[in-house]
Amino acid sequence: MLLNIAFLDDATRPAAPKLEGLTPAQRRPGQHLKMIHDHLRDNMRTLGKLIERAAAGTVTPAEIAAQTGDLAMVANYRRFGNLCGQYCQVVHTHHSIEDQAIFPALAEQGPVFKAIAERLQAEHVVVHELLLALVDALNALAAEPSSSRFEDTREVYLALERVLLSHLGYEEDAMGDALGYFEIGV
Repeated sequence: MLLNIAFLDDATRPAAPKLEGLTPAQRRPGQHLKMIHDHLRDNMRTLGKLIERAAAGTVTPAEIAAQTGDLAMVANYRRFGNLCGQYCQVVHTHHSIEDQAIFPALAEQGPVFKAIAERLQAEHVVVHELLLALVDALNALAAEPSSSRFEDTREVYLALERVLLSHLGYEEDAMGDALGYFEIGV
């Protein structure tokens, strides 16, 4: 299920230069970005815990429905369609805004920031492929509920969780301060 995804090595990420003397106002855009990412992280952790409990057989479908119903993202997106599809759309929209508006502005700040923007865009491709794989795995699981389909879905989710959480942290470290320093709108 994950064989055709070209995972990137985190060790090959370009390092961001240290930007000195930032004011509190210049740090705010990076802090705002982190708040958005924290929302994604919290939901990923909650879903991951539910998957682990489901794998261990310690949670019923009714308990899963009750616990996921309390997630802010579920309450916000329930009216628009299925949970995974909407979560995938939120991540895709967030990345599209970055790809089309933020990364080009970042890339204009010099070669090191251009390399960072290109790397972040490449990571978006991997996240997108994992989101599509997760949707496919969930659809297969819904069509044929079995332990092997569950394990396939769990494998894709765990890969997405690992890649996305690492990506979010790198993005904050690599461009958080630069957003305010270079006055790049978020």
